[in-house]
Amino acid sequence: MKKVLFICLGNICRSPAAEGIMKSLIHKRHLTDKFQVDSAGMINYHTGEGADPRMLKHALERGYKLTHKARQFNPKKDFKEFDYLVTMDDQIYIDVNKLDKGNEYSSKIHKMAKYCSHYNIKEVTDPYDEGPEAFESVLDILEDACGYFLDKIKDES
Repeated sequence: MKKVLFICLGNICRSPAAEGIMKSLIHKRHLTDKFQVDSAGMINYHTGEGADPRMLKHALERGYKLTHKARQFNPKKDFKEFDYLVTMDDQIYIDVNKLDKGNEYSSKIHKMAKYCSHYNIKEVTDPYDEGPEAFESVLDILEDACGYFLDKIKDES
């Protein structure tokens, strides 16, 4: 079983949305026995909370149920447990790499934007301080990137 962890800042907007989209894609493609998906944040400010209500609303309108509870990224556990650590923006990518002191897990750390097939972007920007269109844009990007990412990893051994 392959394990994927999506990581953003607070684990209430982008990473839970990516988790929900990926779980939906995995279910639709009948791959639930092949993947485990989770999400985490770099900070512990929102630990135990559900997704941001705005992201919940926009995701639900597209048929995604975001049921996770926010948690902080745990380098001691998550580096070992997950096969793919997928970061939402450049700063998160840098921060996760800094926590990998011996460069032991660098091959597991990826940028979500790298998997976009329809959007020419460098990162998935945080919609937290923005309006509804930013949440919709994040969902558009994540749908694109998660689909391509799943295509890329589903046949890897």
